[in-house]
Amino acid sequence: MSDDLARAIAAECDRLGIVASPEAMQRLAAYAASLWSWNERLNLTRHLDAEAFVSRDVADAAGIAPHLAHGERVLDVGTGGGVPGVILAILRPDLHVELCDSVAKKARAVAEIVRETGLEIPVHAAAGQAIVVGRPAGSDRFDTLVVRAVAPLSKLLGWFGPVLGSCGRLLVVKGPRWEDERDDARFRGLTRRVAIRRLASWPIRGRDHETVLLEIGPRMGP
Repeated sequence: MSDDLARAIAAECDRLGIVASPEAMQRLAAYAASLWSWNERLNLTRHLDAEAFVSRDVADAAGIAPHLAHGERVLDVGTGGGVPGVILAILRPDLHVELCDSVAKKARAVAEIVRETGLEIPVHAAAGQAIVVGRPAGSDRFDTLVVRAVAPLSKLLGWFGPVLGSCGRLLVVKGPRWEDERDDARFRGLTRRVAIRRLASWPIRGRDHETVLLEIGPRMGP
């Protein structure tokens, strides 16, 4: 099953131009198998075959990866079943990835998924902002928070705007309505102290819109 799944994932990656080592393909297969098994007990993902897993989950992690420097310390906020953090750790073993989810049962599940996949990734049953403020300086400070399918921008800025000084930046994966969300956050006065930049985008296979990667950091200057 694992070899068949690894071959199916590799074929889908090849179709989308996603390059990864054979070892990474095996790890992705082990992760997907564990995630899907746990999904029978908890609602962790809707992407339950190789095509959906690669075109949505792996593609998003592969879209984020080029924008992370070698050795960055990354926190996946609201990780759910481990996307994109686990996949980033597989594709980029140089990164120092940690995961968090404020829903304790999801955090426990993803910790088991990580263990079953053979990875060593810290998992926290806590809100991301609480973890960030606990590491405002030093070698444990996070360079980047990655956020996918967690909340609208207005909520994210309400949570993380006040603590951006304790981390480097946010990389937020969004869909085609991101500009509406940005405008709503601006209307609520949540963008005065932050800069939001459209960093990259990539198509969603089988759909007529694209995924967008936003970079959010402290606004510089007056």
